[in-house]
Amino acid sequence: MSGVTGIWERLRQALSGGRRPPLDPARTDLVVVVSSFDDAESCSGALERGAATAPRWVDGDEAMLRHHLELPADAVDRAVELAGQDGYVKAAPVHTPTNGRTGFVLQRVQILDAMHCAQEKSRMAGLAQRLGGTATGWDALQPDSAAD
Repeated sequence: MSGVTGIWERLRQALSGGRRPPLDPARTDLVVVVSSFDDAESCSGALERGAATAPRWVDGDEAMLRHHLELPADAVDRAVELAGQDGYVKAAPVHTPTNGRTGFVLQRVQILDAMHCAQEKSRMAGLAQRLGGTATGWDALQPDSAAD
C-alpha cells in the first residue's frame, strides 16, 4: 500500500511543478539518514555513505540539518541568538557532557548537499570556537524513504 502512496506523492509533485511542501521539523517520521562526528570526514563522504545505507539520505529533498555543540553554559543563549539569524533553532534536549559544558543541538530545514553541508559545518565550528566550545558533529533527518 505504501507504494501507491509514493506514486500519488510523485504525481502530486509533478503537477505542482516538482516542489514539495516544506519539511515540517515536527514530523514524527523523521529519521537520521546521515551523520558525521569525525572532523576529518568530508561532508561529501558522509553524504555518499548516507545515500548507500538504510535509512537512505535522499539527495535533492529537504532535510533537517542538526549541529551538535558543547559550550560553556553562559554562551548557549548567545550561540542560539547568532545562529537564529540564519534560521537555526535550539532543539531539545540539552545535556551536560563530562567536560562540564552544556551540550545542545541547533537545527534548521534545508536542501542538503556537500557544499552547503561543509559551509554550515565550518560556520558552526567557528561559532562554537568563538564562544569557547566545540562543534562535535552533525546529522540530518529526513522522512524514512523505505516507508514510501
